[in-house]
Amino acid sequence: MDVNEVADTIKEAVEAEHQADRAEEKRAERHRNRAALAIAVLAGITAVGELGGDNAKDAMIHNNIEASDTWNFYQAKNIRQTIYKLQGDALAREMAAPGLAAERRAALEGDLDKYKKTAARYEDEPDPKAPGDATKGEGKKQLQARAKAFQEAREVAEKKNDSFDFAKMALQLAIVLGSVSILATSRPLLLAAGVLGVIGTVLTLNGFFLLFPIG
Repeated sequence: MDVNEVADTIKEAVEAEHQADRAEEKRAERHRNRAALAIAVLAGITAVGELGGDNAKDAMIHNNIEASDTWNFYQAKNIRQTIYKLQGDALAREMAAPGLAAERRAALEGDLDKYKKTAARYEDEPDPKAPGDATKGEGKKQLQARAKAFQEAREVAEKKNDSFDFAKMALQLAIVLGSVSILATSRPLLLAAGVLGVIGTVLTLNGFFLLFPIG
């Protein structure tokens, strides 16, 4: 092999090495671009999930307050109803006493009827403007139904909030792994970030629609 052949061989080897370096750089650039795009998408989903989580927390607080206030109103109604029932019992005992004057008996009967109607109204007083809605009205029956509806809404909001919390954790971990994969040019790390991103996305959707229970 003469000098020219050796030079050509060296030149070809160097050119091959440069081509390999350029190919590697292109692969690394594609990896960085994919990772950056994935991170941007995950950040957007995280932002949407955080908004949903904030709304779920607000709903939890609101429904908890409404349920508490409604149960307090229910207890107040129950106390007043009990007072009227006790007064009615006292009137009934007085009416049962022998030798009661007719005028007194008539007055007691009128009061007793009033007490019974008031106690019945405290038990069941639907809203005439919404006859088909069991939660509308001021009676104990309606207040109990309304308080339970607030409690159920609070429980739903709590389940949504739990799903949003788990989604946020998965998405943040995915973003971290995606960022590290850029520095390390690591495809496995990017794949792991993708898996966590899918999990976080599914949990975010579940936070809005409750597709499946959490916990």
